[in-house]
Amino acid sequence: MCAHVMIAEDDEKQAELVRRYLERDGHTVTLVHDGRAAVESVRHRAPDLLVLDVMMPRTDGLDVLRILRAEKYELPVLMLTARSTEDDLLLGLDLGADDYMTKPYSPRELMARVRTLLRRTRRPPEAAPEHLLTAGPLVIDPDRHEITVDGERIDCTPGEFRILAAMAAEPGRVFTRERLLRELHGYARYIGDRTVDVHIMNLRKKIEPAPRRPALLLTVFGVGYKLADPAKRTGRARP
Repeated sequence: MCAHVMIAEDDEKQAELVRRYLERDGHTVTLVHDGRAAVESVRHRAPDLLVLDVMMPRTDGLDVLRILRAEKYELPVLMLTARSTEDDLLLGLDLGADDYMTKPYSPRELMARVRTLLRRTRRPPEAAPEHLLTAGPLVIDPDRHEITVDGERIDCTPGEFRILAAMAAEPGRVFTRERLLRELHGYARYIGDRTVDVHIMNLRKKIEPAPRRPALLLTVFGVGYKLADPAKRTGRARP
C-alpha cells in the first residue's frame, strides 16, 4: 500500500533515516523540519499520514496538531515524543493523534505502526459500498467517513471514527477495552487502556448533549463500553 507520508522532525539525520525506510516500503515522502512548515505543507498538499515530532522549533507538534484539527484535517497522525509521562502521551491523543512513539524508537517498529495506521485509515478503491450505521440520533456513513447526530455533522479523528463505527454496527453490545484497542491498532500491545478512555471521553463531548451524563455512549461497569440500543433500554449501564 503506497502512500504519501509527511515527516515533521527537526532532527535532520533522524528524519532522513525515517525517509529511507518509508521509501524502501514504496511510499513518497515529504520532509519538513519545523512546525510552521508542517502546517503550510499540509495546507498545500495533505498527506495520507503525518509523522509528527512534538519538540520542534517555531511551532511545536502539539500546536501543529491543534491547528490541523481545528481546520478539519482528518489525516492520521503518528506522534513522536521524548516525553514519556502518561499525561503527555494522553494529551497528544486528546488533541487528535492516532498513535504515538516515545524516543528513542526502532525504525522497524515505526514502519510497523505506519503500516497499521495506513491499513486502517485507507479503503481500497475497489471496496464495496457500505450501508449507513444508525443508533438512535446517531448516523454513520462509512463511505463518506461522516457522522451526524440529529442531522448535525460531527468531526472526528480517524481513531474516534473507527471506535464509533464498530460500536454502531452492533448497538447494545458491550465492547471491552481490549476489543476497542483491536479496532484502533490491531493486536499491537504497545497501546494502553487509557487510549480508549481518552477517545471515549472525546466522543462524548462531541455526540452527547450532556457529556457528564451520557445517554448514547455508555460505560458498563467493570467490562467496557456500549452504544445505547434505542430498541432496548436497560438500567445496567453507568456514565
